Amino acid sequence: MPITNRRGVLTGAFGAVASQLLPTAKAADAPAAKDVTRTLARYVVKATYADIPAPVRKEGVRTLVNWMGAALGGSSHDAVNHAVAALGPLSGPAQASLVGRKERFDVRTAATINGIASHVLDYDDTHLKTIIHPSVVICPALLAAAEWKPVSGEDFLAAQILGTETALRIGNAVYPNHYDAGWHITGTAGVFGAAVAVGRVLKLTEQQMVWALGLAASQPVGLRESFGSMNKSFNPGAAAGAGILAAILAAQNFDSSDSMIEAKRGWANTISAKQDFREITEGLGSRFEAALNTYKPFPCGIVLHPPIDAALQLRRANKIDPNSIDHVELKVHPLVLELTGKTAPADGLESKFSVYHAVAVAIIEGAGGLKQFSDRAAKDPGVVALRAKVQPMVTKGITEEQADMTIVMKDGRKLHQFIEHAVGSVQAPLSDADLVAKFTELADGILPAAQAKKAMDACWSVEKLASAAEIAATARG
Repeated sequence: MPITNRRGVLTGAFGAVASQLLPTAKAADAPAAKDVTRTLARYVVKATYADIPAPVRKEGVRTLVNWMGAALGGSSHDAVNHAVAALGPLSGPAQASLVGRKERFDVRTAATINGIASHVLDYDDTHLKTIIHPSVVICPALLAAAEWKPVSGEDFLAAQILGTETALRIGNAVYPNHYDAGWHITGTAGVFGAAVAVGRVLKLTEQQMVWALGLAASQPVGLRESFGSMNKSFNPGAAAGAGILAAILAAQNFDSSDSMIEAKRGWANTISAKQDFREITEGLGSRFEAALNTYKPFPCGIVLHPPIDAALQLRRANKIDPNSIDHVELKVHPLVLELTGKTAPADGLESKFSVYHAVAVAIIEGAGGLKQFSDRAAKDPGVVALRAKVQPMVTKGITEEQADMTIVMKDGRKLHQFIEHAVGSVQAPLSDADLVAKFTELADGILPAAQAKKAMDACWSVEKLASAAEIAATARG
């Protein structure tokens, strides 16, 4: 797949297609904004399935497979149980399914709960340039809409990709300042993607899509303070529901400003100190951010993946006795401690945002999966003891994608590992086989094996489905 760095500059080979899909970003100052919302709306309304290059469509399919696995895995989590109990009595007609469960709720409620389920394990997808997890907002909204209104598999995939492209481009325009201010960008940018995806299903006109984007802009969802709690997964769930609301209102000609993204008092200028509107409008139809989506091999905050990768590689290469470790030196980017600086996580959710826990449990258990970010692991005496020996240090020159680890043994040995790009990144992506294994693990205990395979196969073959609602039907508990 095409490879760019956080600034959008091409860094890896993608053959002849790369130069067409991903031209390098310009360095000049961003021009004054004009018709940003309308330009984007015009593109997402007119673009067709055939207009999307085959490699981008393939990545869209991989995104759907990964999302469904994450949603199934999270479907029985306490956060989802609480959401079902709270929202069930308020739901309207049974229009849409809950993945991995028997309940059916109205379209907006089902999307909200499926969004919670697919994000609660932190095992979802990630656009590394912005740390947006696009599928957990867009796919729940789109799948619920597909059960409500007829849509073919091809049109479903096109809507998913165009929604993803919308969310990521808008995220690019304000990252990192918007994120640094404390906004959970998955929800605040993702809501636009959900509105576009559902708007495609509802066949909005260009003007109606302008209004849908405007209504989405009025519903930014999510603050980073929620990380480590159930509230974090609420953010994409609420954004999925908000995107549906925006599209449905626009379909009934409920209007908005035509410049809600770019206006002086619009979305971007209100909630970010940085705005580069070229990221939204330039290269539409030729440069695809959706092609840069990645999938987590570890169910935790994405900035923990390089340290976990380093710890696992050192454990595999050396027979490490945790009791013989004096301390662990870890050079990291500032964002690692900012996002995952919890020194004493009390439970599994908090452990997903603790670099101390992630390193300790990976060294002790030789894995970084669901079991390693559970309540059991967070309270394990051996893990608790070792995480006190982990010494992360913010180090100039270390990027978000890197980690430099040295395990210092009591006998004086120093075991060193530097990670340039962690497993699961664009440069070291999970294979299709990896996604199958991940899906199978997540669906285990949620659906019978034969049904889980049927649900996975429906995602892999989405383009051939006469009705995308079949995906939801195969994944019901």
